[in-house]
Amino acid sequence: MDENRKKFVQEVDKVFDTARDRAPVELLFTHKGVQYPTTVCTPENLQALEGFEANKDDVMLVSYPKCGTNWALQILQEMVYTLANKSPPPDIPMIEFGTPDKLERLKQQPSPRLLVTHLHYDYIPKSVFKNKTKKVVVFRNPKDAAVSLFYFCNNSPIFPSYSTWDEFFQDYMSGKVCWGSYFDSLITWNKHLDDEDVLIITYEELQENLVVGVKQIAEFLGLPLTQDQIQGIANRATFQNMKAKSNETHGQFGQVLFRKGDIGDWKNLFSPAQSQEMDEKFKSSLGGTKLGAKMKYDVHCKA
Repeated sequence: MDENRKKFVQEVDKVFDTARDRAPVELLFTHKGVQYPTTVCTPENLQALEGFEANKDDVMLVSYPKCGTNWALQILQEMVYTLANKSPPPDIPMIEFGTPDKLERLKQQPSPRLLVTHLHYDYIPKSVFKNKTKKVVVFRNPKDAAVSLFYFCNNSPIFPSYSTWDEFFQDYMSGKVCWGSYFDSLITWNKHLDDEDVLIITYEELQENLVVGVKQIAEFLGLPLTQDQIQGIANRATFQNMKAKSNETHGQFGQVLFRKGDIGDWKNLFSPAQSQEMDEKFKSSLGGTKLGAKMKYDVHCKA
């Protein structure tokens, strides 16, 4: 394990250890109406992000929580760092994590930099759009995303746990979870589906054919990868390979980060009434839109 990876794992373990010492009421704070976890985010950093300067040759990964962030991150790290014989920086890559000091370190990194965020479109630094930084946006069908986030909250000390799935479901549907509403995020990105500096790809597309997904991302970034390189990245980025190495790559976080990685796990928790409620919510949010069609909701979210 290289030195940067060791520092990253140490940082992750420190976050977990800190979280375990806090009462549930101390685990969240609200900034501009959105909840964030106190052990990884600070109001000062969220404020400082507003003035962060992104470069045109940076790469930004945007994903709502539990929609495939670390999967896409593995792919992008190989493209941005490994293929260039560079190690990823030791800091946790989410730009909203940490303090303004981390942003200062980020400013010193040579281009291209890999920026990662769960932030809603409206709270991403404006320079990302002004400078046309390329953005890879990953979404997952809302039912599986909800179930994955439920287990993640209950298995990670960073978040307050829920006593029941029903309790979590109501918070998820109303956007009272960390990083806000899944549906609000989806609606906003639908307006930018055809932007030349935006690639929206779904968790299900990556699951269906990872090699094709890796190739699509490489072509979007203008990287002339060989077929062998694409295949190698896809092989290393399978859920099984990432889960097997999770303790080494993510420390304690690895124990909760990689759970199942399945499509259709929502059927084990959703009641018929909850399924219908989300069906109606998705239809009212994205019915008849290009992004709605791309999500293949009827394929992945109907019993």
